[in-house]
Amino acid sequence: MKFQIKDLRNLQEELDARIFTLHHVSRASTRDDRCLALLVEISELANETRCFKYWSQRAPSAKEVLLEELEDSIHFLLSLGIDLKDESEFIESAKIDAKLNELFLSWYASAVKLHQEFTLGNYRACFGIAVLIGQKLDFTNDELRTFYLLKNQKNHQRQDTNY
Repeated sequence: MKFQIKDLRNLQEELDARIFTLHHVSRASTRDDRCLALLVEISELANETRCFKYWSQRAPSAKEVLLEELEDSIHFLLSLGIDLKDESEFIESAKIDAKLNELFLSWYASAVKLHQEFTLGNYRACFGIAVLIGQKLDFTNDELRTFYLLKNQKNHQRQDTNY
């Protein structure tokens, strides 16, 4: 699966600029925070899928909840890609054959590696796992794009209300 990001990156850049201005920070001064935020968002999505909760029989959260959690990660990935001056039109899904819980572990490792070695290759590898997890959760490209746009709008509204 190929996930179109070019236009989303532009929207993310606008949101980032607004947040940086409102909070008197810079892209450079927040990179570590955004890397940590990515790890937190990955964790929140994993928690909502419940894929690792072998001790529980509860079902995963509703699809909309999972989409919103994945979009939080995509926001931070796009933001970090802007730092790296990524100009890709799309991100291709990683080619990993694994269970969902193993994919989350791979995504964590990839996000940590991105933080430690901040390169375009590591960024694309990390984002590729996010796209693969979206596939594993049966999300379409259209759903990912629609929920990104909704979450982006919500994030702007949050800035309007001193979130």
